[in-house]
Amino acid sequence: MRIIAGEYRSRVLAAPAGMSTRPTSDRLRETLFNVLAPRIAGARFLDLYAGSGAVGIEALSRGASIATFVERAAPALKALRANLAALRIEAGFTIHATGVAAFLRGPRSAAAEFDLVFLDPPYEAEEEYEATLALLGGEAAGFLAAGAVVIAEHRRKFGLEESYGAIARTRLLKQGDAALSFFARAGGRPQNEL
Repeated sequence: MRIIAGEYRSRVLAAPAGMSTRPTSDRLRETLFNVLAPRIAGARFLDLYAGSGAVGIEALSRGASIATFVERAAPALKALRANLAALRIEAGFTIHATGVAAFLRGPRSAAAEFDLVFLDPPYEAEEEYEATLALLGGEAAGFLAAGAVVIAEHRRKFGLEESYGAIARTRLLKQGDAALSFFARAGGRPQNEL
């Protein structure tokens, strides 16, 4: 894995050993950030199921103002912290060593509103997609800033719902065995603006 573009371009990232964490491929990350390019500078980025932190670190590399990482697996947290240290990133991020549902149900402030939310649970944990998207479209909608976009990376053959409470899918991109579903508040940005 490597950083695709920005300040840390071409720097190599470590991934946790084993198969329990499936890093987002360089190619899919490049597609994701090509779509998000007009929105990334200064954005507050939330990386749920962060794993090694590759997606959130890519956001920082491309100009996000802050990245918040949520991950509970010890090997992934170790890799995430090692990647931040190797890149000498000392500010502009927070790490929450907890489960995603606990984080989204926890206390928040106006400073905890995010412009971009990325979630990438293990593909086999299909119930995590449903639960997390339902929270973001419901009781945890306060985490979403005005005009926020929520992106879910999932198995191409796994069909997510078109909407979860207050958020609705605006775009679906498929690449190989993976797909990216983009969600925004119902009545939010038109598809061509994502």
